[in-house]
Amino acid sequence: MRWGPIGAPTHPVGRTNRFAARFSRPEEENSYASERATDSGTSEGNPNMFTNTRAFSSFAADDMQKAKGFYGQTLGLRLTEEYGMLTLHLEGGGEVLIYPKADHVPASFTVLNFPVDDIDKAVDELVQRGITFERYPEFTQDEKGIMRQEGPYVAWFTDPAGNTLSVLQER
Repeated sequence: MRWGPIGAPTHPVGRTNRFAARFSRPEEENSYASERATDSGTSEGNPNMFTNTRAFSSFAADDMQKAKGFYGQTLGLRLTEEYGMLTLHLEGGGEVLIYPKADHVPASFTVLNFPVDDIDKAVDELVQRGITFERYPEFTQDEKGIMRQEGPYVAWFTDPAGNTLSVLQER
């Protein structure tokens, strides 16, 4: 494997693999690690080592074609696909990486939240797109599946891999 100028693996034809650039190699293999720490204004023992990094979240799916259809078509998110992985490009510049995992087991918590201005309208629209909202016995939810008790109003649904997502509205 070749390594790009920023310490990231490159595609065999020379393109930098932007996904791998987010992951660092072990220190002994990555001479860029100490340079990266210096460039970001950090040094050994500095608690602000991640101040200038572009962190992102990720989760797995067991069928990338279904995930691509769900996130791109059903939810209407802008996404890109590279090396068998999907990147969701969210409002405000955030990105979420979805990677394939054949023996995927969905998390027991919400992996992605979508803040909305009007939760009733969002739930109605998602139902029209074929989304079914989850019901949890520990919460009181209305006929649409919206929990309106404490905190923000929340309604949960799952993607084809069983990952829990939500729409939520601040009070």
